[in-house]
Amino acid sequence: MKVKNLNSSSRKTKKAIKEAFAELMHEKCELSNITVKELVARADITRSSFYTHYDNIYEVAGDIQNETMEMLQKNIEDLKNIDDFNHCIDDITNYLKENEYIYTMILSSPNAIIYADRIVKLLRKKLDISFNKKTPNELDLIFYSYGCTNLFIKHFRGEINYSLDEINMYVKSLVKKLF
Repeated sequence: MKVKNLNSSSRKTKKAIKEAFAELMHEKCELSNITVKELVARADITRSSFYTHYDNIYEVAGDIQNETMEMLQKNIEDLKNIDDFNHCIDDITNYLKENEYIYTMILSSPNAIIYADRIVKLLRKKLDISFNKKTPNELDLIFYSYGCTNLFIKHFRGEINYSLDEINMYVKSLVKKLF
């Protein structure tokens, strides 16, 4: 990424780029079908503004994924027990609410499954380490990690009629049952 110190204008530009990217991803369903020309027109910015922040479309996708992974990593790095887990899930849910528009657009594409796999790997690794005193069953870890991640994806795709808060409460209750 090119711009290191984000001022207010740069943050707005990057947000416009990400929102336009999410919309195009939703419409075109394939990253390779999105062009910089379309993105800058949708974001209502100049090509030079785009290239000030990113080298290409793939870097925008990577930035959104990395931002999500950094948020998840930050929220789960201090996870040591189930009590910490409830706070972590609340923080993640709040982040998703703040960025609901972008995730609704991006997760509606078929490429979302690759994105979900990165999240699941991070979650499984941390759950395994955090609850190692009880040594969770491997199948429980797989079921929980994929199940929770897919509940959120299904929410953003509009495939289930549960709010983020309802999913949050269910995810927290399920961890108590499984672990």
